[in-house]
Amino acid sequence: MKSIIPVLLFTILMATSCRKGPGEGGNSSITGYVHVQDYNASQVVLLGEYPGADEWVYVIYGDDISYGDRTRANYEGRFEFKYLRKGDYKVYVYSDDTTLAGTKAVIKNITISKNKETVDAGTFTIIK
Repeated sequence: MKSIIPVLLFTILMATSCRKGPGEGGNSSITGYVHVQDYNASQVVLLGEYPGADEWVYVIYGDDISYGDRTRANYEGRFEFKYLRKGDYKVYVYSDDTTLAGTKAVIKNITISKNKETVDAGTFTIIK
């Protein structure tokens, strides 16, 4: 009986320590699109709309404070974060603030619930 207890404790420790939270190392991904609305300097007149080519897109893993990875949207405004594990993520892009007070983050909460899943974050509309 005494020899079973250390083995049982070791098994429980290993089972709980192997659980990995959100982040890199998996086989799932998050995709999305960045759309730009280009306004004049006073943010009143819409000058045009186009894909957000080369815009930086950031991802936060779980409850982390800072971003875990970033990528640039391609020439069509599309982006992808690959090799992610199951868990909760925040994906964000910076946009000009309509109050002319600088920039703000456009944030979406994303959950990857299974392996080999591709989650579409949808469209991030930003103002330039």
